[in-house]
Amino acid sequence: MPSSAPRSAGDPTVGRQPVDPPVLPPRRSVRGAAPGRPGGGDRRSGAVAGPWSPHGRRFQLIAQLSVVLLAIGAALVVIMRHQDVAARPVPVGAAELPSPEGPLPLLGSSPVTASPSASPSPVFQLPGPVPSAGSGRFGYDDRTGPVLGRAGGIQQYRVAVEAGSREEAGEFGRAVQVALTGPGSWVDSGRLRLRQVPGGTDSEFTVYLATARTAGRMCAQGGVDIRVEGRPYTSCRAPGKVIINLDRWRLSVPHFVRAKVPLSVYRLYVVNHEVGHQLGHRHERCPGKGRVAPVMMQQTLFLNGCVANPWPYRDGRRYAGPPL
Repeated sequence: MPSSAPRSAGDPTVGRQPVDPPVLPPRRSVRGAAPGRPGGGDRRSGAVAGPWSPHGRRFQLIAQLSVVLLAIGAALVVIMRHQDVAARPVPVGAAELPSPEGPLPLLGSSPVTASPSASPSPVFQLPGPVPSAGSGRFGYDDRTGPVLGRAGGIQQYRVAVEAGSREEAGEFGRAVQVALTGPGSWVDSGRLRLRQVPGGTDSEFTVYLATARTAGRMCAQGGVDIRVEGRPYTSCRAPGKVIINLDRWRLSVPHFVRAKVPLSVYRLYVVNHEVGHQLGHRHERCPGKGRVAPVMMQQTLFLNGCVANPWPYRDGRRYAGPPL
């Protein structure tokens, strides 16, 4: 209860004006920054956490680490999706690459593709000069091929390419295999089977790819003259030797080119024609204008109104013309 007694002169408050207590600024919240200022409060000290404070630097590092982790996660998702697509089976009708061990697609043929517009244009001749002479030595395709044909005795053959011809023995061997496999080749008789064997192995005959000069010499030794207008032109068969002229293998013949017959078709023809001689078949004639040419017709020299044909069998039956 306040006293109403007068103060004495010794009272230090006598004669002084009352003094108001000091006004303190409002205390900032430690939960956030003051309005209009960046940063947040420090729970321990109450100091403002600006971008250069320890708390602000930790926040920036966490944000940067989050961005990096998100980028790594996105990259992993893309890689996993790519691997999943690569592992899916190829749909029916999509393009397929030929097996390295199987036959190569023929020149000018149309491989299986997803779009018809992707088919290559037919090749009628190969560009560039053709070597007219080689070393006279031959390298062999050392593959052992599959047995071609359903039944009958097996005849083994080898494949050789002259050094200096700029051709590969393996590639030539695969082309010969395509020609002798068919459908339509000599093995379609059901009484013959053929098989390629490596060089140095016993065989019934060898298929040679030789430059024109070497082919002319080898054929002459076998009793066959392949010259046209004084130069070696055609291919031939000599005893135990099927000799393919490199000029014809790369350039075909003019009447095939004019008729737009692909080089791949000529190659099938020349192999089956000369192997036909090795199997004992003689030359035949065109059966009539507009008819299909027999494979034993000398199509390298003329067609005589017939249509080019590389196969001795058609629709499973032997196709032949009148004997020459």
